[in-house]
Amino acid sequence: MTARPAARPAAPAGDEPAGRIEVLRAGALTTVQDQGRPGWAHLGVPRSGALDPAALRLANRLVGNPEAAAGLEITLTGCTLRLTRAGTVAITGADVDVWIGDRPGDVGRPLAVPAGAVVRVGPARTGLRSWLAVAGGIAVAPVLGSRSTDTLSGLGPPPLRDGDTLPLGAPPGDPAPVDGTVGRPAPAELLLGLRPGPRDEWFTPAAFDLLYGTAYTVSAVSNRVGARLVGAPLPRAVAGELPSEGIVLGAVQVPADGQPLIFLADHPTTGGYPVVGVVDDVTGLAQARPGTTVRFHGPQR
Repeated sequence: MTARPAARPAAPAGDEPAGRIEVLRAGALTTVQDQGRPGWAHLGVPRSGALDPAALRLANRLVGNPEAAAGLEITLTGCTLRLTRAGTVAITGADVDVWIGDRPGDVGRPLAVPAGAVVRVGPARTGLRSWLAVAGGIAVAPVLGSRSTDTLSGLGPPPLRDGDTLPLGAPPGDPAPVDGTVGRPAPAELLLGLRPGPRDEWFTPAAFDLLYGTAYTVSAVSNRVGARLVGAPLPRAVAGELPSEGIVLGAVQVPADGQPLIFLADHPTTGGYPVVGVVDDVTGLAQARPGTTVRFHGPQR
């Protein structure tokens, strides 16, 4: 287990003109995320970042931020926040209720927030995660060029808890002049492209018949590290141990029980179980609740 940092994120002295976010209710899992820290895998540091990078980029554009600004990734149960300054927020992603004080707001549009107003993001009706941007961005200290929380390694700020405060940057521009945007619908079934390898020879031809021909479901023990799947176990052609080797985003590792595991943003950079293939695009898994059906397609064996 990774030890949590002793210090919680807090506003530095003298930042009052820029303002803060006060966390009244953190919810099941709310983390600071941006577009991640690519380029460090050779040093054992994964990319991390928002599980749906495009959704966070959209939220940032709506409030007038650069696309790389840090926001919040909110999981399933929502959260409650207070802004100490007047500003603009935008929420993208899951289908949720949003309230600014006692006034309802909309997902996918810029929302004006008076100083001291409470922002409530409700539980997801469909989907799993929401992304919240605030004008000026979350101004916690970057680590290796990113403000993202890495839940596996502990890099970046720890997951939020009730009572935390987060510093805000100065708003760089005006909110976008839009009435609304079209969101990505939460999937009832995901069809994922899978390229075999690098250890496809460790599996029997029957394993690929099962992988490409049967449905799997997302397990309840999935998280930002990986989406665990439940379905037909994949039989091995090679028994024995594999020395640890590099892992990439989207790698489908198969542990001893034969159940596939798709690695997501906070994945480790090495692993000792064979990787049967790599998923082309894992973005849809950001909204895949437990029980969501997953099917793979790819070249025939």
